[in-house]
Amino acid sequence: MNEISYIIQVLVSGLGLGCIYGLIGIGYCVIYNASGIVNFAQGAFVMLGGMITQLLLWNHGVPLLLSGAIAVACVVAIAIVIERIVVRPLWDRNASTFVMILATLAVQIVLEGATLLIAGDQPKTLPVFTDLPPLRIGTVAISYQLIWIAAASAVIIFGLAAFFGHTRVGKAMRACAINREAAALQGIRVSTMLMMAFALSAALGAIAGILVTPTQVTAFNVGLPFAIAGFIAAIVGGFGRPFGAFLGGLALGVTQAGAVVVFGSGFKSGAALAVLLIFLFVRPQGILGTAK
Repeated sequence: MNEISYIIQVLVSGLGLGCIYGLIGIGYCVIYNASGIVNFAQGAFVMLGGMITQLLLWNHGVPLLLSGAIAVACVVAIAIVIERIVVRPLWDRNASTFVMILATLAVQIVLEGATLLIAGDQPKTLPVFTDLPPLRIGTVAISYQLIWIAAASAVIIFGLAAFFGHTRVGKAMRACAINREAAALQGIRVSTMLMMAFALSAALGAIAGILVTPTQVTAFNVGLPFAIAGFIAAIVGGFGRPFGAFLGGLALGVTQAGAVVVFGSGFKSGAALAVLLIFLFVRPQGILGTAK
């Protein structure tokens, strides 16, 4: 493989990981738009999606597709419980953003501890969805799992666009994002929108976890790195802008892939922080944000 083909191969791998970061970033935006809350438990939803699917598949023999569907439903149920017993009371008392971040970080830690007790500390993985040799375009090999990730991401992006643009619930959530007080005066139950935002965000995180786990291992402690990467993607894209968060995730994934090749795997986290700092200094409003 020549140097150009190698670079293209790295970029393709980075785009696959970037799609995952983008989906996590969209989860941040969905909750933030509905409530103004930054949910750092988003990474736990990613971890639980892959972990629950793996446990159902290997320990109970449930087919992969059904395991994934059950895992998404379980993660959504967990998110609704978190919203009801942790987030809602603080939100009703107009807790500060800092308090909300600490509360959701605490939830992240509790979920990690519970997963450690139930599933153990050994890394786990899932089989690829399509067990075929990689698709070759010239000298560049593209795994079918990467195609699954890209295709699922595209479906989710278009589905969310249709949901927010053409459904009553989606329009109500957008109204809450614009002005929660005015939305409440129009008869929209803002608290219900908050619960639905958590459910939707959890589903996105769980799907991202299921998609990425066949390409790497999952464990009880993988949630926080994903949470940070998704948060950076959301900031880079323009916080509160779902499609911008997806673009931010792609940019972050490609940057990290390039940094690993040039500097080694130890610089992966450093590359993510470098992207964040560059945008904070040069374009703090993000890719799709508008200057104030």
